[in-house]
Amino acid sequence: MLRRFIAAFAMLLAAAGSAHAQSHRVTYTDPYSYFTTDAQFEAWYSLRARLAVDFDDICGDTFCEGDFSNITPLRFQCSVQRGSGRIGGCVWSFAASNEDIDPATGALDVQQPSWQCPIPIAPHTTIEALLSALAGDDPLDTPLPGTPLTVYDGLLHCL
Repeated sequence: MLRRFIAAFAMLLAAAGSAHAQSHRVTYTDPYSYFTTDAQFEAWYSLRARLAVDFDDICGDTFCEGDFSNITPLRFQCSVQRGSGRIGGCVWSFAASNEDIDPATGALDVQQPSWQCPIPIAPHTTIEALLSALAGDDPLDTPLPGTPLTVYDGLLHCL
């Protein structure tokens, strides 16, 4: 699985380098500024909500063991090329906390890590293709368009 992730990530880096070379001609925005129909907005809101529910369902048995049992998803966000709808990249941000109490003084030692997890989006994937592919009941474990990798695969190498 690690080999599959590395290969996909290498493809993403190559695509990012190509996109950087063309950056003087391409502009990106967030999905909210790109969408033009209510159906697109609804699909995006639904995807983000279902991803959060899926994460909550697995968190206790996976990522939320150990020092940080309260890892919380903050935002799933993608950049979208204005003209073509191609995705420049997607990231899912998380935060957590751990509070230790010094029994002698009552002082609190708070650790507040955050994570920005890149999602392994294949080059040339459009926001419409992403919304369509992840429209089902389990978007966390559904293969992303153009790759066998999933959103969950991106989290495995991040959290």
